[in-house]
Amino acid sequence: MRKGPVKKRTIEPDTKYQSTLIAKFVNYLMYGGKKITSRKIVYDALAIAEKKTGKTGIEVMDQVISNVGPQMELRSRRIGGANYQIPYPVSVDRRIALAFRWIIDVSRSKKGKQMSEKLAQELVDAFNNTGSAVKKKLDTHRMADANKAFAHFAW
Repeated sequence: MRKGPVKKRTIEPDTKYQSTLIAKFVNYLMYGGKKITSRKIVYDALAIAEKKTGKTGIEVMDQVISNVGPQMELRSRRIGGANYQIPYPVSVDRRIALAFRWIIDVSRSKKGKQMSEKLAQELVDAFNNTGSAVKKKLDTHRMADANKAFAHFAW
């Protein structure tokens, strides 16, 4: 039985920065309910990023989200027996979710260091508009631009 759209859950701000964005990032990073471990990793990574960039943790995170979050994405749509990749604009919530996911995936795929150091490096790279997460955003935009001929199928 359908009950309508799901209500947005409110997330409590984190203890150190009083930011819901950082609290959400902690939740994205968390594995197996280990929130304290995840929080420690994020705080350590933000401390390292603050030293390297000279900005506060919230400023770093805001800049990273704006640099990594995509404006357009491709969605597959079946029309007349053929699948088309159609570019769609990305909502603010999804932009944040994709940015978090890409940053965490890139950080986890690196080898050799502690997670907080890998995450800090990726945050600094994203802050400076370089790095693998920013590259993924640019690739997504490039693909959306290449498929804009099919944009008229979006309705």
